[in-house]
Amino acid sequence: MANTASAKKAARKIAARTEINKSRRSRMRTFIRKVEEAIAGGKHDDAVAALKAAEPEIARSAQKGIVHANVAARKVSRLNSRVKALKA
Repeated sequence: MANTASAKKAARKIAARTEINKSRRSRMRTFIRKVEEAIAGGKHDDAVAALKAAEPEIARSAQKGIVHANVAARKVSRLNSRVKALKA
């Protein structure tokens, strides 16, 4: 347990930041899930629309430090290739 005032404040800040990060990570995963569900359903148009909505959300997560920039780029790339494969 934190003993000094500064350590107590740091613990409070960490707890608050953790809640924000959880919310943002959950939001990103929800957008990704929508794309994956459209892909699983074989609906190309829905998948394209979902990917178009998910892409900025994933990029924002990387910008905010929720995921690494390379992880975000990889997720977008893999989703994009799966959506493209759906059309063929």
